[in-house]
Amino acid sequence: MKLSSSDLISKISELQDRKKYQELNWEGTFQDYLDIVIKNPKVTRNAFQRLYDMIVSYGSFDFTEYKKKITRYNFFDDPFENGKDAVFGIDLHLMKLVRVFKSAALGYGTEKRIILLHGPVGSAKSTIARLLKKGLVHYSKTDEGALYTFKWVLDGKNGEKEIVESPMHEDPLCLIPQEIRKPILDEINSNLPDDMPYKVGVHAELCPASRFIYNELMKRYEGDWTKVLDHVVVKRLVFSEEDRIGIGTFQPKDEKNQDSTELTGDINYRKIAEYGSDSDPRAFNFDGEFNIANRGLIEFIEILKLDVAFLYDLLGASQEHKIKPKKFAQTDIDEVIIGHTNEPEYKKLQNNEFMEALRDRTIKIDIPYITKLKDEMKIYERDFNPSRIKKHIAPHTIEVAAMWAVLTRLEQPKKANLTLLQKLKLYNGQSVTGFTEDNVKELRKEAVREGLQGISPRYIQEKISNALVSELEDDYINPFMVMSELESGLKHHSLISSEEEKARYKELLAVVKEEYENIIKSEVQRAISADEEGIAQLCANYIDNVKAYTLKEKIRNKYTGKDEEPDERLMRSIEEKIDIPENRKDDFRREIMNYIGALAVEGKKFTYSTNARLQKALELKLFEDRKDSIKLSSLVSNVIDERTQQQIDIVKSRLIKNYGYTEGSATDVLNYVASIFARGDIKQ
Repeated sequence: MKLSSSDLISKISELQDRKKYQELNWEGTFQDYLDIVIKNPKVTRNAFQRLYDMIVSYGSFDFTEYKKKITRYNFFDDPFENGKDAVFGIDLHLMKLVRVFKSAALGYGTEKRIILLHGPVGSAKSTIARLLKKGLVHYSKTDEGALYTFKWVLDGKNGEKEIVESPMHEDPLCLIPQEIRKPILDEINSNLPDDMPYKVGVHAELCPASRFIYNELMKRYEGDWTKVLDHVVVKRLVFSEEDRIGIGTFQPKDEKNQDSTELTGDINYRKIAEYGSDSDPRAFNFDGEFNIANRGLIEFIEILKLDVAFLYDLLGASQEHKIKPKKFAQTDIDEVIIGHTNEPEYKKLQNNEFMEALRDRTIKIDIPYITKLKDEMKIYERDFNPSRIKKHIAPHTIEVAAMWAVLTRLEQPKKANLTLLQKLKLYNGQSVTGFTEDNVKELRKEAVREGLQGISPRYIQEKISNALVSELEDDYINPFMVMSELESGLKHHSLISSEEEKARYKELLAVVKEEYENIIKSEVQRAISADEEGIAQLCANYIDNVKAYTLKEKIRNKYTGKDEEPDERLMRSIEEKIDIPENRKDDFRREIMNYIGALAVEGKKFTYSTNARLQKALELKLFEDRKDSIKLSSLVSNVIDERTQQQIDIVKSRLIKNYGYTEGSATDVLNYVASIFARGDIKQ
C-alpha cells in the first residue's frame, strides 16, 4: 500500500491528545482556583518543595556500600528520554544533593543558599542541571505537579480587551490583600490533610507590573476587591525552557560584555514615549533570567566566571529571595538557584577575600568522576551499542577503555601490598585476596581527592568514535585499536600539560593491556576446555579419588580391575590450578565432600558447575591436557593440518557463541593468544 500525506495527517491527528492539551491550557476564575487549592493544596508549593517532590515521585531504592546505606533516586536514570541523561556511579553525591533539596523544602535554611555543583570537566554537572530542568518541565504537565498563575484582562483601545500576562508567573494567591491574607491562609491550613508536609502560603509578592495594574484597578473600583477579580483569569502554568517559562539559564560572556539587566530585565525604550516615564512598570521588560525563572529553577553555567555586578544580584536572590530591577523596588522571587563550576574557578573563589559573602551563601556539592568500573562502562555502553553503532565492538573494548579512565582517577594506595589495578577491582565489588569491605572503606577515606582528577569520559568517547570511523577496512573495532587511539591522543590532550602526567597515563595503559591479555587468555583457555563431557568425566574421576582418600579407602582401576591407592598426582594437578597448597589439601577435599553431602540432604545432585572454584580448576586442568593436542601455536606459523583446523574452528565457534565475538574479532584474539602461547607465556 502506497503511503500518502493524507495518511500521515490522519495518523498525527489520531496520536494527538486533545484532552491533555485542554487540561494544560485550562483557564478559570479566582474562585475556581480557590476550589483547586482546597482540593489539592500542593498547587501552592514553593520552588524547592516542588523540585524535591518531583525527584521523590519517581521512586527510589536503598543499597549498602561499604556498610553505608545509600539511596538511589530513579529520577537520575532519566525516565523522560529513555536514559539519555542518566547519571551513573555517584549515588552518594546525588543523595547529598537531594538532602539539600529536602532541607530547603522543609524550610530548614538551605532554601536561602546557592547550590554549587563542583567537579572536574565532564563529570556530569551540566547533565544533572539539565535533568532537573527537564524534570520540572515534565512534572508541571502532570496532575501531581500542576501549578497555576494568572493574566489580566483590561479595557483596551476601541473597546477591545487587552490581555496582560503576569510576567513573573506569580501564584494567584498573591492577589489576596496582604492585610487580610493571614486569616484566610490559616483557615485553609486548618483543613489540610494529615499527610500534607507543607503549609499553604504565598512565597513571593506581586511583581511591579502586576502590582501597578492591581493598584490602578483598586483605585478605579474604590477598594472593591471583588471587582478587581473580574479582570483576573487564572490559568494552568506549564514550564518550558524554550518559551522561557519557569526555567532560566545564564551563561557568562566575556567580562566586557556582561550586563546585569540580562538577569533582572531592562527598560523598553519604545514604550517610554507611550507611558511618559522609564520608571513606569509598563515600560519595563521583566524578562531577565531571574524574572522568567520565578517559581522554577535558574541554572548558572560556570557561575564563578560572573562579573562582580552579577554576584551582588546573586547575594540578594539567594538569601532574601529578592532581586533589584533597574528603577524599581526589590522584587520577590521564588526559585531554585543552581550553578556549576570547575576546580580552578572554585579555588579562585576560596582565595578571593571579596567573595566571602558569596562563599557564605553557597552549598558546595562535589560531583566527581566515577571510580567504579561497571558504572563507567554504562556511560559508553549507552552511546556505543548495537542499536546505534553498525560496526561490531569486540568484547572488552569498552571495558578496557573504562578501566584506563578509572585508573587515571585513582590515587596510589598507601598499602604496599596493593596495586592500583587491585584497588580498581575492590572498588568494583570484586574480591582481592587478603582484603575485606572494611579495607575498601579505609581506602576511600584516605583518598580525599579521588575522582576530582584524571581523564574525562569525553576523551574516552572521542577516542572510541575515532576508532569507529577510522579508515581501516575491518567491520569491527577491538581493544587494541582503542588503546592505540587513547595513547596517541595524549600527545595533544589540551588538559594535560605535564610530561610526568602523560608518562603516568601511558604506564597505566600498559597495566590495562596486560590485564586485557590475561582476560583473553582465560577466555581462550575456557573455550578450549569448554567440553562439558570432558569436564564431567574429569570431575567424576576427581570426586571418586577424593572420596576414597577422605574415607581412607582404595579405588578400583577400571582398566585393570585392581584396587589401588587414590591418584594423588591427579588430585594435586587439579588443586594446584586454584592455588591449594600441600598443607591445605586435606581441608579442601573434606570441604568438597561435605558440600556434596549437604546437597544430597537437600535432595540436590552435585555437578562440576555447582562449585565455582572446582569448576575453574577442572577447566584449567583440561586446558593444560589439551592445549598441545590442539596446537593453537601453529596459527602463528600458518602451517595448520586439517584436524588442527577443525579443532581451532570449534574453539572459534565457542568464542563467538559464548563471549560475543564475530568471525574476524575471534580470529584476532586467537592469533594474539597463539603468539603468547608460542613464547611460552601461559596463564596458569
